Amino acid sequence: MSVNSADNDDAIEVALVKAGRTKIRYPASVLSDDGTHLVVRAPWAAAGVRDFGFVRFEPGDVFTEHYWRDRWYAVKEVRSGDGTLKGWYCDVTRPAVVGGGRVEVEDLDLDLWVSADGGEVLRLDEDEFAASGLAASDPEAAAEASRSLDDLELRARGGGFAGLLGP
Repeated sequence: MSVNSADNDDAIEVALVKAGRTKIRYPASVLSDDGTHLVVRAPWAAAGVRDFGFVRFEPGDVFTEHYWRDRWYAVKEVRSGDGTLKGWYCDVTRPAVVGGGRVEVEDLDLDLWVSADGGEVLRLDEDEFAASGLAASDPEAAAEASRSLDDLELRARGGGFAGLLGP
């Protein structure tokens, strides 16, 4: 396996980095890895409930997370403990770096929420992205981040993520 592939034992650590610091890290189980697209599953990793108003993440929720080594986003399918689909939370990130039992992604502040029925598609944190200074410090990355958010929104409004996430 290359440096950019997940180890074969099905455990991996997910690390979300923001502004050079690890925002959160948690264990996950590898479901598949084709060398470009890594899929892991993990329980809700934060303490307690996080209520966004449009969705609540809480203990018992299960996230099936899709990471790409060549795309600037991650897509996370969110289900309640009883298996009910809540929706998809999409993080705009730099491409995932996978190796040594870890997947690391750099959060670029932009997010998208898509409800389970696809009826609600919300662009999130555009104010944080603007305030981050990325457009000045790394204009190419900022442009790619904006394009990626637009791409995710188009996919969500055009029938969802089925073709993107696999069968």
